[in-house]
Amino acid sequence: MEQGLREKVGQLFMVGFDALQADEHIKTLIREKKVGGVILFRRNVHTPAQVSALCRELQEINAEVSDIPLLISIDQEGGMVMRIEQGVTPIPAAMAFQAAGSVEDCERMNQISGDEMRQVGINLLLAPVLDVNNNRNNPVIGVRAYGEDAATVIAYGMAAMRGQRASGMAVTAKHFPGHGDTAIDTHYAMALVPHDKERLRAVELAPFRAAIAGGVDAIMTAHVVFPAFEADTSVPATLSKGVLTDLLRGEMQYQGVVITDCLEMAAIADGIGIAKGAIATLQAGADIVLISHREAQQTAAIDAVIAAVERGDIALSRIDAACARVAELKRNRAVRDWRTRPVTPPALMQPAAMALSQLLQKAALRVQGAYRALDASLPVTLLTVEVRSRSEIDEVALGRNKEARSSMLPALLAAGLDVREYALSAEALDEEVNEAIAFAQGAQQIVLQTYNAMFVEGQRRLVEALPQDKLWLVAGRLPYDLDLAPHAQGRLAAFGCRPAALVPVVEKLAGQA
Repeated sequence: MEQGLREKVGQLFMVGFDALQADEHIKTLIREKKVGGVILFRRNVHTPAQVSALCRELQEINAEVSDIPLLISIDQEGGMVMRIEQGVTPIPAAMAFQAAGSVEDCERMNQISGDEMRQVGINLLLAPVLDVNNNRNNPVIGVRAYGEDAATVIAYGMAAMRGQRASGMAVTAKHFPGHGDTAIDTHYAMALVPHDKERLRAVELAPFRAAIAGGVDAIMTAHVVFPAFEADTSVPATLSKGVLTDLLRGEMQYQGVVITDCLEMAAIADGIGIAKGAIATLQAGADIVLISHREAQQTAAIDAVIAAVERGDIALSRIDAACARVAELKRNRAVRDWRTRPVTPPALMQPAAMALSQLLQKAALRVQGAYRALDASLPVTLLTVEVRSRSEIDEVALGRNKEARSSMLPALLAAGLDVREYALSAEALDEEVNEAIAFAQGAQQIVLQTYNAMFVEGQRRLVEALPQDKLWLVAGRLPYDLDLAPHAQGRLAAFGCRPAALVPVVEKLAGQA
């Protein structure tokens, strides 16, 4: 009985580890704790071939102790949230698709992405994001959302889901019941959405209702409080029976898998705690508990859930119901066929796929207000705000070579412009800002690439200090940054600052488009 319970509980956990190959951390969790799922991050990724070998290795280790394959998941949303970036077709950020204007192309692009992920051994996409980004001050969703109203999110989000599922992948709608109308990053604190049931049903819940009707495989919870459905404002949706069972299972009639967002996020870890949170979310109605990083926390949570079942705090019937849903999810083709997948994935980044990616990135470019191109006869001072500290939603550009940085410098030079660059961190510390202002002193043409400047006082100070009659502002993530310089000579947004997104920006700046 004990062994059977351990295997059942293990199936309800998805865990992460920090290595490019299976290390003792993940081997122990698979062999001894019988975990049923693994999540990969950028720390697990070098090349597609390496990821393919890693996924095969994980499945083979699991096959030594279980006949049930592993779920192997990844946040491959597109844009700035792509854990596998080099060697695969660049996918625009979600918000870029509605700017580009084609629902059909959104479906095609997401099918390409899903197919590439399946080829390297991933079988569960933690996408699409179905949050409605109706709060411009949202630091965590932003360009990850397909739009700022429910209708747009449904149109493009369902297209993305259809494409991803057509590739054979299992897909996850997130973050239920909706993380869009928040101004707090739940990686660091608890957020609350105060709206009544009528408003929530009309806006936040509408995309998830569409996803359920469309056969979505899994739904990820939000660590956000919804008083309309949960009276206790200390209890986020992830831990709320009112949200996960009464609303999602009852009112919305969802029968698939519910997976939590990572319990190591501060909204859970600094509140109820990770181990108690694992118990509470299963009691509330979740089926898979996601703990992405630390082995001690993962082990403690699994042991705590086993003990809770043995005490009777979690009914065995609740564990059995969750296991049944996970087992159904694992009947998905991408999960089931891991043994027949080629060890070396076929060629990725096919010409047609790359052409579509480039077409969409170019079509998505937003030019706001009056515009004039740079004067090729005059030197350009480039100020680049770049991400240097990784978070779950901010990836540090790979490598230290110029091509890997999120910088326009190589492309501007290739366009024949005379450019000098000063780069500063996204935190825009006072010393960096002062140096950037001094670097731009007397410049005839200044191109400033921001990164969520609307949230960062130092970046805003830098924008204000620069002469707008000599300024071109490029929003490196949130397009709302463009409002900070209404009289700039050019204001451009590409919904991200990865090289693929910056190519059409440079073409426009250089007068080539």
